[in-house]
Amino acid sequence: MINKNTYVRGHTKFIDNIIHKKRLEIISIIKEKLINGNFKDILDIGTTSDNSESSNLIVKNLKNFEIFKSISDQKITSNFFSKKLQKSITQDFTLNEFDTYKSDVVISNATIEHVGSDQKQLKMLENIIKLTKKMFIVVTPDRSHPIEFHSKIPFIHWLPKKIHRKILSMIGLSYLSKEENLNLLKTSNLIDLMKNFNNTEYEIRYVKFLMIKSNIILIGRKIN
Repeated sequence: MINKNTYVRGHTKFIDNIIHKKRLEIISIIKEKLINGNFKDILDIGTTSDNSESSNLIVKNLKNFEIFKSISDQKITSNFFSKKLQKSITQDFTLNEFDTYKSDVVISNATIEHVGSDQKQLKMLENIIKLTKKMFIVVTPDRSHPIEFHSKIPFIHWLPKKIHRKILSMIGLSYLSKEENLNLLKTSNLIDLMKNFNNTEYEIRYVKFLMIKSNIILIGRKIN
């Protein structure tokens, strides 16, 4: 007889290994886009307070910067960041905060799907663009992929959002069932959000799992 707990741990480890591999692919794409740029400082949006080796993996692997900054609603204690602001990216920022944290590159990984409603996601992008001097990068899981990597359950996230959230609540995943904690996006959703900004140009890149797009990488630039 298969031990259920052993299966669950093995399944979770398998998915976590996939996620780690995808992050390394994302890092490779980002490094390719940054290689010819003249960048001094980088701002990480949505930094996690977890100080484990795998946390904040993407920004920690972008080495060619003099100054690393962080804005997060969590309390960040890592000395990796020289400037840290504990604040949600969906809030209004003061002029002083914009001046202090504005950076050549602004990057956010696996955050926009956790800030809440479509309006909150729009506010996040608005603030990211205001905080950007040159380039901004937003990475998020693709809702179109058959596997939803937060719940690790396939297909049900393709259902209408109300039904998907009701199922998550019924099976004990009440945290993920709330819009303020998980609001997945497809490429078309990001494109619709970006239509609100005329001072940018952007491209969309992807990494794939099982030959299907699993992560969306929005790479944008400010237009003067």
